Amino acid sequence: MSASPKPIRSMTGFAQVRRTLPEGELSVSLKSLNHRGLELRFHTGGEFDRFENAMRVLLTRALIRGHVDVRVSLARKESPSLSINRPLLQAYLDASRTAREQFGLVGEPDLASAFRIPGMLMEAGLEELGPAFEQRLLEAVTEAIAALNAFREREGTQLAADLRALVANIVRCASRIAELREQAAPLFQARLLDRLSELLGNAAIDRQRLAQEAAFLVDRSDIREELSRLKIHASQLEQMLADGGEIGKRMDFLLQEMNRETNTTLSKTNAVGELGLEITSLALAVKGDVEKIREQALNLE
Repeated sequence: MSASPKPIRSMTGFAQVRRTLPEGELSVSLKSLNHRGLELRFHTGGEFDRFENAMRVLLTRALIRGHVDVRVSLARKESPSLSINRPLLQAYLDASRTAREQFGLVGEPDLASAFRIPGMLMEAGLEELGPAFEQRLLEAVTEAIAALNAFREREGTQLAADLRALVANIVRCASRIAELREQAAPLFQARLLDRLSELLGNAAIDRQRLAQEAAFLVDRSDIREELSRLKIHASQLEQMLADGGEIGKRMDFLLQEMNRETNTTLSKTNAVGELGLEITSLALAVKGDVEKIREQALNLE
């Protein structure tokens, strides 16, 4: 029995969870963007520092890649009272007076500047956030992660559909190039024979040998192997999209190989007239589609 396909996720997403707790109104938001690995950036107040490691564990278990901004805030039900750190304020005033005396400065200490000194104003009267709050916080973070992944899966599903369409077009173009190449090969050989005969003029040369050399040159310009490998790689891409899961990085190698086959096809295209122009046009279309897939695959987890 084959395994069920795994969801394909984009690395771009947003989720927010709000909860009314005994301590106040809790808000947890997650915003993710492209990144080669998983980078978590916490934007929280100092009272949440003790819970950061537990939140990090939950996030690293559920997310593979992406730059994720984590924002947590708590609007307390009771307003805190503020008290002045008297020793710190006294030290500030003493330092200000000493600076005026030693350097002949004019002016009085700025109270607004003093209040901006870390630790100068202290909150009082608020109950410390404990284990019960931590449990409720982690539940909210878990809910936000689920919502973020649901968002990323919706984005990933749409991306996968776009990629399948591009892969299908690559296969169509490769098949058409193969058909045109079969038509062009005899024309190219005949043209090459005429050109060689014109260059050699009346020189004595075995016509059979001349035909063999022309066939050799035609064979060197053959692109059947390149087209075959291109189709194989396209089939592997289709299988990756069907299986799902973490495919962003794995797709990159295949896309490099497909780009290489396309470049070789373009360099070996020596067809004649309109057939040659059509083959070149189709190969350029394949190259463009490979690049589009590469750009969109950068957004996949």
